[in-house]
Amino acid sequence: MTTSTETTLGAPGAGPAPSARPARPARPSRRQRLALAVLALTALLLSLDVSVLYLAQPELSADLGVSTTQQLWMLDIYSFVLAGLLVTMGAVGDRIGRRRLLLVGAVAFGVASAAAAYATSPGELIVCRAVLGVAGATLTPSTMGLIRTIFPDEKQMTAAIGAWYACFMGGMALGPLVGGLLLRHFWWGSAFLLGVPFMVLLVVVGPRVLPESERRSDAPVDVLSAALSLGAILPVIYGFKEVARGGSATVAATSVGLGAALGLLFLRRQRRIANPLVDLTLFRSRVFAAALAVMLVGGVVMAGVSYLGSQWLQLVAGLDPLGAGLWMLPANVALLAGSALSARVAGRLGTGPSMAGGLLLCAAGLVLHTQLGAGGGLGLLVLGMCLTSFGIMVPSTLTMGLMMRSAPPERAGAVASLSETSAEFGIAVGVAGLGSLATLVYRGALGPYAGTRDAGAALDSLAGALRVADGLPGPAGRELAAAAQDAFSSGLAVVAWVGVLLFAGCAVAITRALRRGPNGDPLA
Repeated sequence: MTTSTETTLGAPGAGPAPSARPARPARPSRRQRLALAVLALTALLLSLDVSVLYLAQPELSADLGVSTTQQLWMLDIYSFVLAGLLVTMGAVGDRIGRRRLLLVGAVAFGVASAAAAYATSPGELIVCRAVLGVAGATLTPSTMGLIRTIFPDEKQMTAAIGAWYACFMGGMALGPLVGGLLLRHFWWGSAFLLGVPFMVLLVVVGPRVLPESERRSDAPVDVLSAALSLGAILPVIYGFKEVARGGSATVAATSVGLGAALGLLFLRRQRRIANPLVDLTLFRSRVFAAALAVMLVGGVVMAGVSYLGSQWLQLVAGLDPLGAGLWMLPANVALLAGSALSARVAGRLGTGPSMAGGLLLCAAGLVLHTQLGAGGGLGLLVLGMCLTSFGIMVPSTLTMGLMMRSAPPERAGAVASLSETSAEFGIAVGVAGLGSLATLVYRGALGPYAGTRDAGAALDSLAGALRVADGLPGPAGRELAAAAQDAFSSGLAVVAWVGVLLFAGCAVAITRALRRGPNGDPLA
């Protein structure tokens, strides 16, 4: 009788055994697929809720008599609270159970959405948006943490994260269409009621198909750490948003400085206590640190370039909002494709080469952004947006999987919250920082017009320059408009070159972090 080794390798004298076919990876079970569908539905809802509100803003502002300041708070309070509580809620989910936190957050989200739909004053709506931010902070870390629990197989987990991102991006793409249909036939409150049926479905079906994660009930949440986390994140994001909207530089600097000081206190406390909200030892892993850096840099560059690109479509290419939205649809499709195909690409090329390739594809797309001008370039911009959109989704999807695998399963919620917080920071820094850089280049290029009539409005923004140009006689107006559009394109080009350098640097960093050791595993 041959031993098991002999059966595999061939018995002595029997000749080589026929080569065995590689085992196919196990397919997810029906219960796993149902659980993923529930979590993906949550992602779809969150993105729909964000994108639909922008369309409802004019109508609800007129109905409730909302001032300009109240409009800003109505839009910003959600992201402020969400970013400030992500780290805390991730840790809470790890301790009390991610399914429990997800269901509690779903109930709160549904109730707050219904209350927002029937708000009778701006103050009520702002409070409801704040509660939605609290509820939203419970949902993303819980869903990502549960994906880690549901799919212990690394390839299945990567594919599941890709599906989750595809649904999230699909909601962003469908939001304007769904919102337009709702607002055409119903009142502005219907935009908020859209999420209620989804949350009812989640609360009913979730307990039946979602497993509960392992709880760390012996590790209570440190309240002081939670307060310091909130106190560090909120002022920093507020300061960057203040810069983005052209507010007081003193207020912005003070706010960022206060947040940074509280952030240092938060880090000191995490090193000293036994059960920190953020396990700082995770950053000793080169893989984890590089993955988080890619998430942050991706948020910075994509937010800044998208913000400037949407303005270029309307103010340089001369498209109306609907036309600009239609020209951006191919980029939204590319986002969906990138998130859906990332696991397959990684399966063929490997995680490191796939992430580096995606980042270099982003850089190539941004090179096209540098070739725009007042005389044309619409096709180049759309192609560049498609390349960057597809490219960024490959490392974004794989990054979340890398971070999950780099951390213990019991800290999956905290890891997901760190990823989402870095993305929120990236968006704030990208719009404020890269937007300010583009403005600086724009004003420098329009320097020769500094002494002309209404120069202040022209130097302030491209929209202001075009208004001034409309009031000037024929040739002078056309000259100013062309010069302003060229100056704006130059600012976008400089930002794009910055993005090229950052993405190329990230490609090198992630390649080094993921290079294989003697045992075939990534070097940490």
